[in-house]
Amino acid sequence: MESKFYEEDKLLVFKITEEIDDHSVQKIRRRADYEIERFMPKRVVFDFDSVTFMDSAGIGLLIGRYKFANLLGARLEIANLTQNVSKIFEMSGILRLIPVTKLEENIA
Repeated sequence: MESKFYEEDKLLVFKITEEIDDHSVQKIRRRADYEIERFMPKRVVFDFDSVTFMDSAGIGLLIGRYKFANLLGARLEIANLTQNVSKIFEMSGILRLIPVTKLEENIA
């Protein structure tokens, strides 16, 4: 996972580059929580452009980061959903809680 903070916009972007399963979620969770607390952004965006596989652990990961970001006054969004990830999010109902956004080309 790569992360980038844009000071001007108070935007923190996480570009997930691996499959999201029980094994990878622990690492992603620790890194995301650390970066959110470190930068205190107004917006946090998870970019799923490179995700080829995700199981239910990914849903738990996002809900936890959603709660953590809200606690610190940030808004969590998701972007660039692949077809497989989009199906999982639709079935879980998470799209009613976390909005899908578009990342500007110079950010993504």
